[in-house]
Amino acid sequence: MALGFLGNSSSLSSTFLLTGIPGLEHTHVWISIPLCFLYLVSILGNCTILFIIKTEPSLHEPMYLFLSMLALTDLGLSLCTIPMVLGIFWVGAQDIGHDACFAQLFFIHCLSFLESSVLLSMAFDRFVAICRPLHYASILTNTVIGRIGLASLGRSVALIFPLPFMLKRFPYCGSPVLSHSYCLHQEVMKLACGDIKANSVYGMFVIVSTVGVDSLLILFSYAMILRTVLSIASRAERLKALNTCVSHICAVLLFYIPMIGLSVIHRFGKQAPHLVQVIMGFVYLLCPPLMNPIVYSVKTKQIRDRVTHAFCC
Repeated sequence: MALGFLGNSSSLSSTFLLTGIPGLEHTHVWISIPLCFLYLVSILGNCTILFIIKTEPSLHEPMYLFLSMLALTDLGLSLCTIPMVLGIFWVGAQDIGHDACFAQLFFIHCLSFLESSVLLSMAFDRFVAICRPLHYASILTNTVIGRIGLASLGRSVALIFPLPFMLKRFPYCGSPVLSHSYCLHQEVMKLACGDIKANSVYGMFVIVSTVGVDSLLILFSYAMILRTVLSIASRAERLKALNTCVSHICAVLLFYIPMIGLSVIHRFGKQAPHLVQVIMGFVYLLCPPLMNPIVYSVKTKQIRDRVTHAFCC
């Protein structure tokens, strides 16, 4: 479709238009109130998790160090989208320059795939804790955890770094309207006046090599965990072991379900109502950063006790 605009050089655009909620533009100011509240809860929740882990020496363990990585990633996702989203709903500031859009999508995709890596690391942590408990401390040392974090960050940056440059080489013509309140590679590339096959193939490669591989390894980790747990004779011990995985399983579902749903809509749901795309976009970026601190505060006793102590004293 983009090739059809090649002859229309007069419609070349230097900006993109971000979208709020279509059909409800007159209520954007009111919608921004709960939206702002959700962002504040997300930022406060993740900052609280980071503060508690940093200030409580008993939480300087592998499980909580990985949790702090997850909180940092969620905090980054919230901060790189909140200015533009609230700008749209408060003052109708929909315009975003190409370079700013490319920078934003770099950070959004990089942090999203980094979160996938962190969730895989947390699955490995649970695997070692349950299947190799006697070797837990010797395997997951602080040095190993630091290397896992750096490797996860390096993978995300290396895979996402080419995307802004692959998009920057195109002119953009026709309608510059994007479907969301932020920039995504799979959306921006559709507005390009040129052959986007390389972008599409590389985008699919990135998804398969990150989310695809990570999700399979997480499933494999839990298959091994389940096999180990079922071999435990005591029912109470089985439940205790599985209970340590509940928070992580919730975090995995909160991340992968919206991401897969949004990817399916973008690639195969061309007939889906625009409103569905917009709502899925908000769920994709808001749900994990908002819910992860709540899930870990409710389901993890050590975090719950310190949150209660911090707010009640």
